[in-house]
Parts: sequence; C-alpha cells; structure tokens
Amino acid sequence: MSHSQKNSSFADSIRIKYKIPELAYAVVSSDSILEIQALGYQRINTNFKAKLSDKFRLGSITKTITSYLATVLVKEGKIKWDTKFFDLYPELKAKSNPATYNYTLQDFITFRANINTWSYGNDTPTQKEIKGNNQQQRYEFIAWFLQQESSIAEKKDIYWSNPSYVAAGLMLEKATGKTYENLVQQLGKSLNIDFDFGQPNLKDINEPWGHDEDLKPEGPALNYKLNWLSSAGNINVSLPDYCKFIQMQLRGLAGKSKIVTAKEFNRMHYGLPEFSFGWNSEINEKSKLLYSFHNGNPGTFLTKVYLCESINKAFIIFANVQAEEPDKGLMFLLDELQKKYGG
Repeated sequence: MSHSQKNSSFADSIRIKYKIPELAYAVVSSDSILEIQALGYQRINTNFKAKLSDKFRLGSITKTITSYLATVLVKEGKIKWDTKFFDLYPELKAKSNPATYNYTLQDFITFRANINTWSYGNDTPTQKEIKGNNQQQRYEFIAWFLQQESSIAEKKDIYWSNPSYVAAGLMLEKATGKTYENLVQQLGKSLNIDFDFGQPNLKDINEPWGHDEDLKPEGPALNYKLNWLSSAGNINVSLPDYCKFIQMQLRGLAGKSKIVTAKEFNRMHYGLPEFSFGWNSEINEKSKLLYSFHNGNPGTFLTKVYLCESINKAFIIFANVQAEEPDKGLMFLLDELQKKYGG
C-alpha cells in the first residue's frame, strides 16, 4: 500500500468517524502536488460522490487572497500600506466614529484596527437598510459599520474583525476602479484558477452542499450578508485550484516570484507577531517548525491551510460541514499528514 493510499484510508476513517460528508485534502510543495484526494459525498444521504473538481466555500481563507491582492497593488503603486480609509472615502468621514479616522490599509489587513467584530450571524443591519448592487451594498454596509460605537474598550494586540477586510476590499476597489470580484477573477486568470463567490451549489446543484452542526444540508440560497463580507470570506474554489495559489506562495517565499520579492512574501506571512498580512503564524509544538496558516468556517464548511517554508510544503484540508467534532477530525488528519511529510 503506497504512502498516499495509507493516508487516504486514514483520512476516510476520520471522515466517517467525525461525520464529515465530503473531505478533500492535499499536500503540495512549490512545484509538485504530493498527494490530493476527495472522499465521501457532496451531500449527506445521497449518492453524489466527491470529485476533485468540487468547489468549497473558503470562508476566512479568502483573506489570504485579499492580502495577496493588496500586496501586489502596493507593489504596483496603486495604493500604499499607510493610505487611510478616509483618504479614499472622504464623503463618509463626517458621519463616522472619530476613533476610526486614522485607520490604514495595513491596519485593516493585519487586524490592527480597533473595531468590533461582525459576521453573517449579526441581526443588524438588515437588507432594507443596505441597497444597490453587490459593490454598493458593501459600501453602504461599511458606511453603517463605521458610524457605530465601533472600538473595543480593552486594548488588544489583534482585533479579529471581518469588517477590517471589508474596508480593505473597498480600498482596493477605489484604488483600481474595479470591483473586488473583478480583481479576484483577474488574479485567477493569471494563475489559471477558477475563483467564484457564494455557495457552490447556487450555480450548480451538483456541487458540494454545506452542512450545519446537525448535518442538515444547506440548500442553494443567496445570503446577502455574505456578499457584504466578500473580501473577508466569500470565495469558493476547488482544491486543485487553491493548491495553485498556495504553490505560488511557497515559490514566493523561496524567492521565485517575478511579482513580489521573498522579503515581501516573508513580511506577508511572518512580519508581525501572531498575525501578519492575511496569515497567522506559530511554531508547531511537535516539530518546532515555523508555520503560517489560516482557517475558514463560513457556517457550513471548514477549510484549513498550513504552510511551512523551511520544508517547502503546505497542507490543505476542506470539508463541507462546520461543527466542533468535524473540526477536531480535520486537526487529527493535519497532524498525521505533517508527521508523514516531515512537518
């Protein structure tokens, strides 16, 4: 039995034990896919078998893409890290909370802006207050958000807030004159990646359906609040395509990108304590190796990406369910793959 077959049967045992309808995982280096599998079913209690081309909602892993877009646009001189939000949207300043006046693109991308958390589960604002096309809705949403009593009294090193990335996305839109969706799709074209948005089953019911903690499948529906969070967590993509994005990150860290220097990639992944530009970082307790990573949990999917520059490997795991037990299962699988591949 080969290395990857063993891992595949271990992964499938985890999938069954932790009640995960579909589990997809990959191990990549900068220039090879060492192992890639899609196991199980697109939807619970059906015969729709997992396929490698299946698309998964990335959730917060979207932030790794937004931060790369920002890095490239800074490099191209379209925007600066110290550009303030209200330099680009002066018309929103008068009604906004003065505590937010000086926040910059870097503050938002690195979660250093002291603003409250907000996610798709929040009751306000409602669809009645936020109108227009997708881009206008994001603008209206951030205008509303920045008017709120938005700062947190307790001083922290990092403020994990989705609206930070919404604000960053709006800044990139203004700096380029393009929608966030356009920017992502342009990047996709350059890397031969098919990025899309929202629930995969909305455009095609033969794509994976997400499942909640009761294993109830989420039918095709447009969640308008997820559009407001596009640059924070609304991209969907297949595992092989996301592998291409991560391989590009590994090549960049090794100094093999024609667009961004190794130093800039390094700063993106590890430049600040705990969370840098779209990437968390930590030393793995067992191997003592430095990892950059991100996890996504957009309600009915789970995604994980763990990248180790020193061994030139990354581990990517996707599931179409979000709950505590499946999440534990994914961490067991990650641990096993890291052991097998020297990470």
